[in-house]
Amino acid sequence: MTFVQIIDCKTSRLDELNSLMDSWVQATQGKRTATHSIVGQDRSDATHVLEIVEFPSYEEAMRNSNLPETDRIFRELVALCDEMPSFTDLDVVRDEQLNKIAVSTFVEEVINKGNVDAADGLCADGYREHDPSLSSYDVDLARAKEENREIMEAFQPSATVESMIAEGDTVCLRFSFKGRHVGAYKGIEATDREVSGTGHATFRCEGGKLKESWWNVDDLGLMRQLGVVEAP
Repeated sequence: MTFVQIIDCKTSRLDELNSLMDSWVQATQGKRTATHSIVGQDRSDATHVLEIVEFPSYEEAMRNSNLPETDRIFRELVALCDEMPSFTDLDVVRDEQLNKIAVSTFVEEVINKGNVDAADGLCADGYREHDPSLSSYDVDLARAKEENREIMEAFQPSATVESMIAEGDTVCLRFSFKGRHVGAYKGIEATDREVSGTGHATFRCEGGKLKESWWNVDDLGLMRQLGVVEAP
């Protein structure tokens, strides 16, 4: 279970605090178990500073606390604060990265269920799709739906999300897919051959919807499986 520790302190020496955090990162490189750290300053009180540190688990957090470097940094942190900092320990019981949910829904509805029209509700106004396998590298939603419908009907693919990473308004997706060539695709009549492959996609989200996407799929591998291109 993900574990989060919130360090609440009062200090007028924010620059020195930031330098201290930099030295902690350098000193614990290869040893620390923390995976994410955020330092925030209260807009209504510039001396009120919070650090939020994320760990894979409580046990990993305790391993981090037992590092000699952590003890030294803590003593220096206390010296920078106007009063003793307080600590809040949290077991994360709900963690929703909403942009990842939007991308997962797109994969399930549009690809796995073959409902291309579901993109209308999942994509923001002005959506653009970039994919070298389409007729143009930059197409709008209507054109993307038209061309992707051909793909869905030709292969009836199912996609598996292998990994997904989100940062800010961007989500990166690594996936694999399987299908069967049951319909015409780019002038190639159905071969009834099973196909499989891998791909990557990057999405930019806006307002909880997909605003832009970039796709890279192993099209050469697909053509080889259809017998159109011979393997070297």
